Amino acid sequence: MEILAPINDLIKQYLGEFGPLILVGVLGLFLIIIAVTLMLNQPEDPLKKLQKSTAAPKIDKKSKKDKLRNASRNEQLEKFATFLEPQNEDELSAMQLKLRQAGYHSKDAVRFFHFAQFALGILGILVGVMLVTVLSGGQEFTGQQMALRVLVPAGAGYFLPRYWITRRVTARNEAIVSGFPDTLDLMLVCVEAGQSLDQAIVRVASEMKASYPDIAHEFEIVAYELKAGKDKDTVLRDFGTRCGVQDVSSFVTVMIQSSTFGTSIAEALRVYASEMRDKRVMRAEEAANKLPTKMTLATMMLTVPPLLVILVGPSAKGIADFAAGN
Repeated sequence: MEILAPINDLIKQYLGEFGPLILVGVLGLFLIIIAVTLMLNQPEDPLKKLQKSTAAPKIDKKSKKDKLRNASRNEQLEKFATFLEPQNEDELSAMQLKLRQAGYHSKDAVRFFHFAQFALGILGILVGVMLVTVLSGGQEFTGQQMALRVLVPAGAGYFLPRYWITRRVTARNEAIVSGFPDTLDLMLVCVEAGQSLDQAIVRVASEMKASYPDIAHEFEIVAYELKAGKDKDTVLRDFGTRCGVQDVSSFVTVMIQSSTFGTSIAEALRVYASEMRDKRVMRAEEAANKLPTKMTLATMMLTVPPLLVILVGPSAKGIADFAAGN
């Protein structure tokens, strides 16, 4: 202890009262970075190499299929899959669906999301420690105040990715709803021109990229799945689930029923496209009718106080002068 006392005093002299705490935090962060780097760059186990070299041909074929399936996955994140994605299949599927509805279709989207939560949470803790130590200006805090100043930035950083995903889902749903009527009109033109439903979907995916990229991307995924030989009903149902929009789900139901009962797809598209156009007009009228109500509060806040000053101000000044003269 006598040997550490001069070192402690020297640290406090250069870094302030919380110098030892800052030094310990920096060293801990440095050790974490070194540990993660070593884990990422660790050499392959020789026993695993030997097992791969002596594996049977059948196992080799299976490994090739797995490599093709996981070709776009990040190998660095693969090592931390246990920590960066839910182990419950239901939670993992729900998170994947939400990220796809937000427009993130990568296989590593769930891992990147949880990594962002972890990284921003750690960053929030560091910001909180900086607020308590370096940026405190010599002010002393109680234990509760220190906990609040550390935990609030950490919680904000941790929940920031979830808030961002929720906003992205809402904005993307609005974009799909606004562009869906025009998409149906173009699909109706393609079908009436003699193209099949599959060809119409491909055409819509290519033509709508400039104006409505979100809905065009979804139709492009449908086109690729149909070309791969996937069942059409399954592809359409996945399309409705992936978009998360009621209008798209209703469209999928109409298409499946039309294909099942053998009715004209062009007629079903014509009726449904007309309904979507009417629905878009009704949404515009609803937004226009809400505008006067929303403007009322702002108008009152901006006009009533100046009006009161103009009307009541002279009288109040006269009363004050009269009271001062008496």
